Formats: sequence, structure tokens, C-alpha cells
Amino acid sequence: MITIAGAGLAGLACAYELAQRGAAVTVYERGETPGDSSVARFAGGMLAPWCERESAEAEVITLGSRASNWWARITPVHRRGTLVVAPARDRAELPRFARRTSGHRTVSAQDLAELEPALAGRFSQGLFFEGEAHLDPRRALRDLSAKVQEMGVEIRYGTPAPARVTLDCTGMAAPLPGLRPVRGEMAILHCQDVQISRTLRLLHPRMPLYLVPRGDGHFMIGGTMVESSSDRPVTLRSLSELLSAAYALHPGLAEASVVETGAGLRPAFADNLPRLSEQDGTLYLNGLYRHGFLLAPAMAQQAAGLLIPETTDEDHRERQTA
Repeated sequence: MITIAGAGLAGLACAYELAQRGAAVTVYERGETPGDSSVARFAGGMLAPWCERESAEAEVITLGSRASNWWARITPVHRRGTLVVAPARDRAELPRFARRTSGHRTVSAQDLAELEPALAGRFSQGLFFEGEAHLDPRRALRDLSAKVQEMGVEIRYGTPAPARVTLDCTGMAAPLPGLRPVRGEMAILHCQDVQISRTLRLLHPRMPLYLVPRGDGHFMIGGTMVESSSDRPVTLRSLSELLSAAYALHPGLAEASVVETGAGLRPAFADNLPRLSEQDGTLYLNGLYRHGFLLAPAMAQQAAGLLIPETTDEDHRERQTA
């Protein structure tokens, strides 16, 4: 029996990979429902390894390039790519972003209008990362929870984990040296008058913004990453900056309703990369930071590989029929 503390993104992804290998798994979760206490519920859900390379290590591309296919087995994945644009005053940010990334092509104002008619006349050029995708984080957590339970994983919601577990995936609650909180803030808007089908990134030297469609006129906007241990609600300054940037992306968003705001403390190490570590007989998966949905599949596969080394196809069939 393998026991896991935490039924958030990391814990559920590991449960899936372990169940794939035929393990008996029990997951303990303090929250009452899937994703109830997971910081991943505030995530953008962007599966964007090539965009993320702008401010992350090359390992993000290596680990994240297959995430879309992994998630597509579990939850809807929208393979629409990512559009990166910049207002006229910040146009110099676009070539800088292009130099630090790959997997994109430069698009003209006409191309932008064809890809996203709502952006017609708004920007003179942009970058299109055609191979990227996005998903709905909250639905993904629900779907992943349902999937692992179908596979035989027992999830004990509303139940603290025992003192000793096989695998700890509790984020900021984990007693790991060097783990620090990075505050992420977001808002969900509703605006039926603006039709956008893919992730948009608006470049700005002080506060880059990303907007991710959620369907039915809903959009998630985010942009701030603050070194802070405070879990208080979104500040007025941050919300004003988010909404101002959204307006710069499309003036029609000025009429949007603010459905929800949220802030969460995301676990990170000094290099901003996730890691697996062993301490006192427990394996820890932590530090998913801003790349959670992108890197969780690869990290979960690594964790499962450490706990249950790969076997031959014949061994796997024997285990499945035992």
C-alpha cells in the first residue's frame, strides 16, 4: 500500500501514475472536495512550455512538452496555441520575448485578426505559439480525482494524513528546507461581448498579463507573482493593475463582471523548479510553483518510477490480472 498526503494537483497526478503501475494507493486530504484546498484552483491552466521558457530553465520545455497529451486522457484540453502581444508603447518587449523563447512564429496585424477577430486593429504584430494549449484547472482537478478513483485509488477527503506516509504532496505545509511561498493573484471575469478562444499574453515591463478563456464568456486573468507569505485576499492595487491590463488587451473587457478574485501561496525552491526529495523515509514532491499543470505529469511519472520501478509488459499484465 502506498499512502499519499494531499489530494491536490501533485498528489492526484502521482496517484494516477502509481495506479497505472498497478499499485494500491490511499490518498489523505484535509479538504472536503476535489481541489477544495489546492492552490492549483487559482492557476491559469496554461500548458505553455515554450512561452514559459522566457523566465524559466530549459528543463521546463523538456518536462512539459508532453503535458497536453497526458492531460487529454483525463480532461478536455484546448489546443489553440498562445498569442503574445504588446501595446505600442511596449513594442520593444516583443522581440525580447522572442529571443528568449522558441516554438513560435511572428504574426502580422492581419494574422492576429484572423486568429482572434476580437483583436482586429488592436496590435500591429505578435508571436504565435501554435503548439501550446490550456485547460480548466478546477475541472481538471475534479476529472483527475474521478479518474483515479475509477482506477481503484481510495481518496479520504476530510481526513488528515497519518504521521508517516509514503509520499508527501502538501505544498507549503511540507516541512522542507528552502521551500518558500510565491503569492499568485487572479480574477475571473464574465463578458459575453468579447470572444477569445486561446490564451493571450500581454507584455508589459512592470506587470505582464495572461488571459485564459474558460468558456461561456468567462476569462481568467492573472499576472502578479509576489514573494510573500501573506494569504490575504487580492489587494486593490493588484486588482486595479490586472483590470487595467485587461482593458489594454481589449476595451470591451471594461464591461466585464468580476465573478471572483483569489490569491494563493505557491510553493517554490530557489531555482523555481520542482523537485523530488527524501526525508525521514518519506518521498516529497514539491515546488511546482507557477508551472503546476505543465510539470505535474512528468514529476508524477518520476515519483512513481522511484516508488515502483518500471517492469516489463509481461510483469504489468500479471499484476493487472492478479
